[in-house]
Amino acid sequence: MTDEAALLAQLPAWAFGFVLVLCRAGCACMLLPGVGEAEVPMLPRAGFALTLTLALLPPLQNGLPAAPPDVWQDMAMLGAEIATGLFLGWLARLVLLALPLAGQFIATLTGQSSVLQPDPGQGGQGTALGRLFGLAGTVLMLTTGLHALPLTALAGSYRVIPAGSLLPQGDTAQAVVAGLAAMFALALRLAAPFVLAAIVWNIALALVSRLVPQLQVFFLAAPAQLLGGLALLGLLAAALLQVWQDAAGAALGALPGL
Repeated sequence: MTDEAALLAQLPAWAFGFVLVLCRAGCACMLLPGVGEAEVPMLPRAGFALTLTLALLPPLQNGLPAAPPDVWQDMAMLGAEIATGLFLGWLARLVLLALPLAGQFIATLTGQSSVLQPDPGQGGQGTALGRLFGLAGTVLMLTTGLHALPLTALAGSYRVIPAGSLLPQGDTAQAVVAGLAAMFALALRLAAPFVLAAIVWNIALALVSRLVPQLQVFFLAAPAQLLGGLALLGLLAAALLQVWQDAAGAALGALPGL
């Protein structure tokens, strides 16, 4: 009876700790690359978040804070964990978004942006090339083991951001700005060959238009631009994915908690 009473007395603390870990892990799983894709059904995603919580709870149990007596303090701590989970998942998601963003740039530069299709990963409409690059990034994340880095960072984030505490404002703002800048810089670097080719192509078209004003430059240039862009993409696709993979490994390795 004494053991049963002690077990019952510990249940509220265990339940509060479980909810704390679930808030951070579950919100991170909504955005983590590979796990948080819009194509993944909600039930497997919820099951993964629950399994991750059960795996993290035993080693973290002794370091979790006790449940405060005030319900508003409970809600504040849960809100802090939700914000931390969303922040960590969003930082990891930025790395993956650089590849479809580069695809959008390439599609615009090569004349493939006129036909749009629904893009559940980024929301709204997107080009077919951007959608293809987004799927390729997810496949690379899962097949090369890069998806393990955000999960390891999530487990180690409790050393950097203790459970129930708010995100440091200065460091968080700096991480947001640096993450966005790195994403756009990586996307532009991947699309750099196509940017250079587009500049040279448009200068050549301007010269032809000046030399032969009667020539309908647009009707001649559009098919050549499309075919040339596809040919250049075929030559550089493997190299672009390798560059992204290397950059993604370095960016994910710098996540808080690693």
